[in-house]
Amino acid sequence: MHARIYYVLPAVLVPKFFTTLQDYDRDQLTRDVIAGVIVGIVALPLAIAFAIASGLSPERGLYTAIVAGFLISLLGGSRVQIGGPTGAFVVIVSGIVQHYGVDGLVVATLMAGFILVAFGLLRLGAAIKFIPYPVTIGFTSGIALIIFSSQIRDLLGLEMTSVPSAFLPKWDAYAHAFDSVNPWALVIATATLAIIVVWPRISRRIPGPFVALIATTLVAQLLHLPVETIGARFGEIHAGLPRPHVPHLSIAIIGALAGPAFTIALLAGIESLLSAVVADGMIGGRHRSNMELVAQGVANIASPLFGGMPATGAIARTATNVKNGGRRSPG
Repeated sequence: MHARIYYVLPAVLVPKFFTTLQDYDRDQLTRDVIAGVIVGIVALPLAIAFAIASGLSPERGLYTAIVAGFLISLLGGSRVQIGGPTGAFVVIVSGIVQHYGVDGLVVATLMAGFILVAFGLLRLGAAIKFIPYPVTIGFTSGIALIIFSSQIRDLLGLEMTSVPSAFLPKWDAYAHAFDSVNPWALVIATATLAIIVVWPRISRRIPGPFVALIATTLVAQLLHLPVETIGARFGEIHAGLPRPHVPHLSIAIIGALAGPAFTIALLAGIESLLSAVVADGMIGGRHRSNMELVAQGVANIASPLFGGMPATGAIARTATNVKNGGRRSPG
């Protein structure tokens, strides 16, 4: 009986955070603090962008990055995994919001969290090794295409009251609104992309997205360029986390949102485990897949209670963590 518990606990119920502390030192703390600051700088605009692209207010992305990001790192099965809102959820979240409203998204995310916890406790994390490599390539390529297509309106500064969530109707709407292109918005967007691409040749210590964010914001404000800002579109972003709020639940609501919740859970599980596998290759370690699923579930239970959206492990932010000094020891 004791031997059985010993083998189950490390795989399911012991986060990597606690075993990492066994050989932690001041030098690693310094590197982790630096990596944390840089990842935070990168995660800030991403969290806002993914919330906006999903049809939500900017602060909901921030709440997700704070609450879910903390829990994923604290309870996860990877030493270096960084969690938060990602582009993979944009189409799913926007669809749920359109059909069921924000309260429907909260319920679906809560349900997805419990499903993920169940996946982890049932030890389904090892199923990641059976997913064909072409599927992962198609998955990540599809995410990139979704993110790109969702940003065309702001890239060109198009005057559109709303953007369809479906891919083809979205591009049809862009074509009809093309005569409203804002040249200054296009200039700012192009300058931002150029800085992100070129800056690593100058310095890899300071992240390019941070430099681009500061530089283009200053240019737009100092020159009073006629481009829309987050404040102009959404108003003031309130500081601090809201009080936890439990949505109204009923059998009818749960039944209607069972499908979307299961989709969120599958997507979060697959993306988080793919990110953990990528991180293993970068640090020479080995993540605990079942514990990672449990952590993702807990994060997705807590996030909507504080006004957040679905979250999962983020490959780009996790790689940024590792490249800037995040925990590299194997284990």
